[in-house]
Amino acid sequence: MIVAANRTRHPLDARTLARLAGQYAGRGVVGFGLSNDERRGRARDFDRAFRIAKRAGLLSVPHGGELSGPESVAECIDDLDADRVGHGVRAADSPRLMERLADRQICCEICPTSNVGLGVAARPEDVPLRRLFDAGVPIALGADDPLLFGSRLLAQYELARHVYGFRDAEIAEMARQSIRSSTAPDSVKKELLGEIDQWLTG
Repeated sequence: MIVAANRTRHPLDARTLARLAGQYAGRGVVGFGLSNDERRGRARDFDRAFRIAKRAGLLSVPHGGELSGPESVAECIDDLDADRVGHGVRAADSPRLMERLADRQICCEICPTSNVGLGVAARPEDVPLRRLFDAGVPIALGADDPLLFGSRLLAQYELARHVYGFRDAEIAEMARQSIRSSTAPDSVKKELLGEIDQWLTG
């Protein structure tokens, strides 16, 4: 489970949530996030909450670069020490930022159907999945909220193949990236990576 603070609430609320999340680190809670409209709350306003969560051993997984530009992703990296970034698609607007994400292997959780549903992109073709992947940014494909957007994970991989032109080897690598950037135990990661290899060779 990831406990997420809300950008539209006061940063003090986020600190309370971070302390609560930290009490359950290692007992089901693996990360601390920051959700809701980036235009209504700067990432840097929540830095103290994320420091609390990091000290407790939780992943920093804020949303950024969805409804605001690449500066939103940069704040997640610089001010919240992000291990993963929810969405992050606007990082594609900045070659330097994509280079930073690739160098530090900070994964972006890309949700194409959600991006279209929220007006981040007019069409699936406009989501810069291919540009981010080719720049070396680790990707974890996601469906965001299946109940809200009516699409599940398999459909996102189908978009990767049919809209963005990903070949089997690239689809497999993207799946591997999502597993490597997770907090799953090493034994589970090894098993899942092996299943991906079997899919690719079979």
